[in-house]
Amino acid sequence: MKYRNLGASGLKVSEISLGSWLTYGTAAEQKAADACIEKAFECGINFFDTANGYNRGEGEKAIGAALKPYSRSSYVLSTKVYFPMGSGPNDRGLSRKHIMEQCEASLKRLGTDYVDIYFCHRYDVNTPLEETLRALDDLTAQGKIVYAAVSEWSAAQITEADGIRERLNLRPLISNQPIYNMFERYIEREVLPVSLAKGLGQVVFSPLAQGILTGKYKPGQPLPSESRAANSSVNQIINSYLNDNVLNSVQELDQLAKELDITVAQLALAWVLRQPGVSSALIGATQPHQIEENVKAIDVQLSSDTLDKIETILEQVSDFSPMR
Repeated sequence: MKYRNLGASGLKVSEISLGSWLTYGTAAEQKAADACIEKAFECGINFFDTANGYNRGEGEKAIGAALKPYSRSSYVLSTKVYFPMGSGPNDRGLSRKHIMEQCEASLKRLGTDYVDIYFCHRYDVNTPLEETLRALDDLTAQGKIVYAAVSEWSAAQITEADGIRERLNLRPLISNQPIYNMFERYIEREVLPVSLAKGLGQVVFSPLAQGILTGKYKPGQPLPSESRAANSSVNQIINSYLNDNVLNSVQELDQLAKELDITVAQLALAWVLRQPGVSSALIGATQPHQIEENVKAIDVQLSSDTLDKIETILEQVSDFSPMR
């Protein structure tokens, strides 16, 4: 495994990290979580990500249980706050009340005294930003979180937060967690350069575009019966990728990967990790062999010629933006 500093902090995270969105959270999935985390440790992964909103806390419970056999100092653990955790008016968002209450609840579900990184899962337009940042700083002072971070914040929001931090002499944010893959590249325009300037490292989610960049979905063919796309109750984001332009481009990328003697997933992960502002790529896995294969991407070096070929392939889907 290779490790990178998370933003301008001294914290080192594995280039490939393991997340729990849409993967762990039921009793049937606990065995998979245990096996995948065991394999992750074997591969040198030290960064594990979850959120209170993943199956209303069940994702945190699964990750916490799976990590229990390991020394707390041996891994980096993150969770998040923002999305609704109840029906009350204060059961959501980034108010001081919700942040403080949900941090305590997350720690109990995870079975730990602290989390290394606490992400604001989205930006809250209904709460003064100063209130949010002061709450995060207080949690850091209390030792309940080590670092504060954000997820899917815009360049303007990151800039505003950094200005407030500097004015109030608060601890800096160290990371942003955005979507980033070959088809979803909006962070390249403003978020990446602003984050680099402000000291935030990117922990990118969905680097394989919900599994599209594994090559298992073929144009004109039925969806694999056990795939995420075949289960419409899981999420709708993947459906936006299921068009001929995207799937045909994946077939071309797959051919390019074969010429390099790697998988298309390894090609996609190496492409994401080529960005100096990216600290780690979050993968999801339900089987240990998926982790073993994905981790090999850290040793893939993409030449300028290969990067040019990738850009040519991606030009046919340059106007595609599933989440924006």
